[in-house]
Amino acid sequence: MSVKRILIVEDEARMRKLVGDYLKKEGYEMLEAEDGKRGLEIFNEQENIDLVILDVMLPEYDGWTVCREIRKDSQVPIIMLTARGEESDELFGFDLGADEYVTKPFSPKILVARVNALLRRSDKTEKSIQSFEGLEIDAAGHHVSIDGKLIELSPKEYELLIYMVENEAKALEREQILNGVWGYDYFGDLRTVDTHIQRLRIKLGDKSQLIQTVRGVGYRFEVKK
Repeated sequence: MSVKRILIVEDEARMRKLVGDYLKKEGYEMLEAEDGKRGLEIFNEQENIDLVILDVMLPEYDGWTVCREIRKDSQVPIIMLTARGEESDELFGFDLGADEYVTKPFSPKILVARVNALLRRSDKTEKSIQSFEGLEIDAAGHHVSIDGKLIELSPKEYELLIYMVENEAKALEREQILNGVWGYDYFGDLRTVDTHIQRLRIKLGDKSQLIQTVRGVGYRFEVKK
């Protein structure tokens, strides 16, 4: 098995070293950049970067810009780091395609756990294509299409859809979904689930009825028999 490569883009040298030391102990190879411009250069120059840890407040290009540029061509997992914990910032990050959002100060061990979980999820691929009334999910290719036409989902929207499909016909509480998709150590609001469900439904168009609202409970993915 090849060593996973992680790029950390962080202007504080102390933080880069702290995070890097913990991740190296886990067997990861680290690449570092001190500003957003250099981070993008390294990402574009290097092959096989498996995950990006990206600070929001950076010199040159900020983290939002770097995330947006990476998402134009890549679905690599991205963890955003920020000193701000406002919900609007968090939702903005998810909207740009970030997979996780970690507020400083944080436990390096928790960050490592999130890195491990994200990489495990990204490694899970299936060869078969699942089809639900014209909605097709190609897990190996990480593609979703409707009636043969590819649709663009953010990484978190894709994970949410996969989680719903894996629990087909089950009424899932919001907290279950939050834990299953974002992880048990995620400290966000349950409204995060509603926001992502709403965005996913919009992108699914006339297939949005596959995700049903279960009054007083949460949501259910169900195909008509």
